[in-house]
Amino acid sequence: MKPLFPLIILTTTLTACFSTKKLSITSASQGIKGYVIENQGNRMPMKGIEQKISKGFACTVLVYEPTSINETTPHNISNLYEIIHTKQVASVETDSSGHFSVDLPVGEYSLFIRLGNKYYSNLFNQINQIGLFEVLPNKYTEAKLIMNRSAAY
Repeated sequence: MKPLFPLIILTTTLTACFSTKKLSITSASQGIKGYVIENQGNRMPMKGIEQKISKGFACTVLVYEPTSINETTPHNISNLYEIIHTKQVASVETDSSGHFSVDLPVGEYSLFIRLGNKYYSNLFNQINQIGLFEVLPNKYTEAKLIMNRSAAY
């Protein structure tokens, strides 16, 4: 019985030294997902003429802190920007059909489409914030970005 007692003491001591906490591993469950489409040509509705279907647009979607028009350096073409002066938070490549998904913390973000070394967005709110989307806890915000720089309305 004597050799058993030290073994019990040793086992109890070692067990007390190790933490039995389970680590909680959670996957990202919020962000922005959506798609980018490109409109081209005459988009004016006309009687008897069927509207062309927009195609998915493969590109890079850039995610910035909320950005207003005065926090950019605009290009001489409407809805195109040379420089975004706010902080870039993320970027994501769309697939060939224009779909994308990016995991983000809760907050507001401005989305831009990269076109070469320029940035494109044609979405504005009432206080001139560009391409603003809000991420809520445990939800994916749906975003539809339309590239229409070569379309006529």
